[in-house]
Amino acid sequence: MNFNMEEWEPKTNLGHMVKEGTITDIDEIFEKGLPIMELEIVDALLPDLEEEVMDVNLVQRMHKSGRKVNFRVIVSVGNKNGYVGLGQGKAKEVGPAIRKAVDDAKYNIIKVRRGCGDWGCVCGREHTVPFKVSGKSGSVRATLIPAPGGVGLAVGDVGKTILKLAGIDDVWSNTMGQTQTTINFASAVFDALKNLSKVKASKSDLKNLGVV
Repeated sequence: MNFNMEEWEPKTNLGHMVKEGTITDIDEIFEKGLPIMELEIVDALLPDLEEEVMDVNLVQRMHKSGRKVNFRVIVSVGNKNGYVGLGQGKAKEVGPAIRKAVDDAKYNIIKVRRGCGDWGCVCGREHTVPFKVSGKSGSVRATLIPAPGGVGLAVGDVGKTILKLAGIDDVWSNTMGQTQTTINFASAVFDALKNLSKVKASKSDLKNLGVV
């Protein structure tokens, strides 16, 4: 669904600040730690987000009224330039489940630190991760390692989808656990990307690594 700024009626203070032009960069929201309660804020500040459905699964659970069947969908969104989100949605039909998953992914959007952390490359471009970092979800542990330019994404298909949407071109990886479980593998890679922003480094080191 196309977002129309003119038709949008904000319901939160943050929404009003975005519509009035007081806030024009989503980084400002992240730096202040403000909660995003309206999807239109993400649509307004990151208009070029792309969506990728990574998994559609049929899940069942027993209820006192009988067996209930739902579709569970996992979606990743990103602008291929440093912002990515991961979400899941459940519904009786695939279409509504995808829409729920896309909305969830937008609420979970993060900024991804990129740079050139490979000791042999040091090109200063933001083509890989700046540090070795790990993430965990369920039984899956994923480690992302800086790689020189041209290596590509040496990770499973689920990880490739998320990293491409985040704007990362080259990475080595090491994974452990049941990586066939898409939701856990995707969450572990996403957790690793979130942990990039928790690595403490001096401004001079970040500058040398070309971190953005």
